[in-house]
Amino acid sequence: MKLTELLLAQLERETEGTRNAVKRVSEGKNDWKPHEKSMQLGYLAALVATMPAWIDAAINADELDFKKPHGWGTKEYGTSSGLVEAFEKSLEKGRKALAGTTDEHLMTNWTLRAGDHIILRQPRYIVIEDTFTHLAHHRGQLTVYLRLTGASVPSIYGPSADEGKF
Repeated sequence: MKLTELLLAQLERETEGTRNAVKRVSEGKNDWKPHEKSMQLGYLAALVATMPAWIDAAINADELDFKKPHGWGTKEYGTSSGLVEAFEKSLEKGRKALAGTTDEHLMTNWTLRAGDHIILRQPRYIVIEDTFTHLAHHRGQLTVYLRLTGASVPSIYGPSADEGKF
């Protein structure tokens, strides 16, 4: 199996659970956070919704430099439908990038830096695999926020207490 096929299949496996999580974000609570050191709900939800587009950046750019203007800010959305729309656009960007690349390109390095300081330099396929892990982490945070704000928690990898048990 090609790397591109493997990564696209992983993206598809993460799609429904992520879509269902962002759909359930309560409107009007963007500023809510469970602790002073935590992210605000609106920021976290937007981050989760737009992470699939990171695949496009890993494939179609050679690096991301935090010290230069890069257009990769996380914009909050005022409605759950806005979050879902952002997710669908992000997902399409990730799918398109994976469909348009080669395994050879995925083996080349991608760099994350802050000016002269290199944060990481890894093959693109590893950056993409790490994006899935990062997405699962923040989606897990989001489900805790959902619970704490009174929203129902969707099934992700198995049933949730809100959607039945085995």
